[in-house]
Amino acid sequence: MSFSPPFFAPMQYHDAAAALAQAQQIYTASVQHLRAALQRFVAGEELPKVRACYPFVRLRLRSNNHAAPPDSRLAFGFVDGIGSYETTLTRPDLFADYNLRQFQLLLDNHGEALEVGSSNQPIPLHFALGEQEHFEGSLTPERRRLLRDLFDLPDLAAMDDGIANGTQELSPGAAQPLSLFTASRVDYSLQRLRHYTGTRAEFFQNFVLFTNYAFYIDEFVRMGRELMQRRPDPTQPHELDDCIAFVEPGNLLTRRIGLSAEAEDVLGAALPRLPQMPAFHLIRRDRSGITMINIGVGPANAKTMSDHIAVLRPHAWLMLGHCAGLRTSQQLGDYVLAHAYVREDHVLDEELPLWVPIPPLAEIQVALEQAVADVTQLSGFELKRILRTGTVASTDNRNWELLPNDRHGGPERRFSQSRAIALDMESATIAANGFRFRVPYGTLLCVSDKPLHGEIKLPGMADQFYRARVDQHLRIGLRTVELLRAGPLSQLHSRKLRSFAEVAFQ
Repeated sequence: MSFSPPFFAPMQYHDAAAALAQAQQIYTASVQHLRAALQRFVAGEELPKVRACYPFVRLRLRSNNHAAPPDSRLAFGFVDGIGSYETTLTRPDLFADYNLRQFQLLLDNHGEALEVGSSNQPIPLHFALGEQEHFEGSLTPERRRLLRDLFDLPDLAAMDDGIANGTQELSPGAAQPLSLFTASRVDYSLQRLRHYTGTRAEFFQNFVLFTNYAFYIDEFVRMGRELMQRRPDPTQPHELDDCIAFVEPGNLLTRRIGLSAEAEDVLGAALPRLPQMPAFHLIRRDRSGITMINIGVGPANAKTMSDHIAVLRPHAWLMLGHCAGLRTSQQLGDYVLAHAYVREDHVLDEELPLWVPIPPLAEIQVALEQAVADVTQLSGFELKRILRTGTVASTDNRNWELLPNDRHGGPERRFSQSRAIALDMESATIAANGFRFRVPYGTLLCVSDKPLHGEIKLPGMADQFYRARVDQHLRIGLRTVELLRAGPLSQLHSRKLRSFAEVAFQ
């Protein structure tokens, strides 16, 4: 015997907004059912098995003859051929604009109705709880053990990345995926984002800056706080004038001066200590603002954070950080624009084999180079004095300089053979996960030491370098986002990132 919410049979929709509204209704009913059942369980009531499922959306393509072929310039928004395609959905409120766009593209490109109904994929209880809902502390050990028998809990076996990795094996007759991520995989990442960054998923913006040094975050915070205290001045336009709020870990929200307060403004509070990878957000109403995250040092952190941000389907993510310059001609403070990567980070070897190339994306590369020129006021041949384009190597060994270089080879020989001009520990991971999850990516690093040439980081040298370059480097990143935002999104999402049999959702 089970205790279930009303079942929603599949219904067909030729209107994207109506399909989204039905998904919202199903999701809301399922979550409310789970929360109500949990309250009864915590109160001591004996319950039968409790289950509620995610909504799904399905497209059945029966013929290719009745609609014009999709625009071949697009990277997404259409399915590969005749058949059934579906995905489960979560948080239709958070993903409303995203889902509406995906639904509309499918309707426009194929002319077939969308089906929306209750799926058979259970919603894990923990994923149905609100931001402030906790219950384990009020249960006896016996009741906590019983919880697993009565409610569906997170099942990692149902959350793998087989779709994104191209390794999923479907059973005969099963529908093909519409999205890279199932609903439970998305929910899992939303929980992880809150844990690692200290902010809710609602605050994340569609352009993400990663950094490996807290100095960049300090400057971003200073800039964000100052911006919130300044009214837009038409005589002195600023690239961040459209930002309406600044959010810090703990969901501490500061609204732009002159704007009316909203209910969510008082829900956050400064944290006594920062989370592992703190995130800060400059909010725009259309979510096209900027999120900046200090991922710290190392490829494991870079993979962890990009694994989870990928479910939010950002328009681009960029790596801004420090690197070791590998050429004698480089100076401290020079910039490196990555157009290829040597992947010695190893954290993605199982998901993305080393033989897979990670191509540069023209739209990102052009925007980054133009941003350097705009901020530094250098162009043409003069720009080459401070900007070099080339291969960046990423390693998982922070002390790679101490490895021997003998006749059997070593890191110095390999990096020379690869034509690498800079080395760090995160950029290849960020780029490779962008490739893997179809998120446009780019890297602009700043040379902070030259260990192969005797210029290593010492406290005095580092402090002087940070003061001279961090502000400029960050402004280049912000200018890059402004340039990318000004262009069409269909051009930004490159076809280079899509595979043979690709999902329809962005």
